[in-house]
Amino acid sequence: MMRFAGKSVLVTGAGSGIGRATALAFAREGAGVVCADVAQGDVTAAMIEDMGGRAVACAMDAGEDADVARAIALAVDTFGEIDVVHANAGISGGIAGLFDTTAEDWSEILRVNLIGPFLAIRHAAPIMAAAGGGAIVCTASVAGLRSGAGGAAYSASKAGVINLVQTAAQQLSGSGVRVNAVCPGLVETGMTAMVYDHARQSGKEARIGRLNPLRRGGEPEEVAAVVLFLSSAEASYVNGQALAVDGGLSSSHPVTRQDYGRTAI
Repeated sequence: MMRFAGKSVLVTGAGSGIGRATALAFAREGAGVVCADVAQGDVTAAMIEDMGGRAVACAMDAGEDADVARAIALAVDTFGEIDVVHANAGISGGIAGLFDTTAEDWSEILRVNLIGPFLAIRHAAPIMAAAGGGAIVCTASVAGLRSGAGGAAYSASKAGVINLVQTAAQQLSGSGVRVNAVCPGLVETGMTAMVYDHARQSGKEARIGRLNPLRRGGEPEEVAAVVLFLSSAEASYVNGQALAVDGGLSSSHPVTRQDYGRTAI
């Protein structure tokens, strides 16, 4: 399949994990890809070029207005247009509870995870609309759907992303620009490396993902496949939605309860 032949795509957070898997997948299907990240975006771009694809790297901070504008301009200058943006860059901020997170921590997590996708939409959507349309996919999380799948600040930021894509889809009415979110569950990436490493070192790898009906963690490529679907003409009537890719976890979100002032058991 070459669903993105001749298309121009920007992926933020392309240096590793879901972002890298998505950038590679877009390239395999013919897209020219801007691989944007604070680090390692050039490695992903080199991987694409090595497999015969078209890519350019862009060092950027997803939460900085000027950096996002520059990355989108690079896509237009390099490939002639901007057809798709995967606003994927994010940080976890750890698993601290509501009363263990500082205002500074909250500010930084919201800056990257929520302001970042806002900036991507703000700068890319007008260009797409002027060209007749496009697709923007933001990486949210099952943690944004309800409590129990992440730290307090991270969960709040991802809930904000889900509302952001709904709001953006409405405010872009008639433009031809679709805005959706993908909500990964537990996926092995740099962000979750500590979870996976601890499980393997303690002989509990089989327990990874045990709370979802598929009884396993996900792979970045499984999320990338959904991002490509939402970005493609196959999803031409999908707009303003948050699609969970979580093995069924969010169908119930089972979680250990934590009483105020006590440790979860």
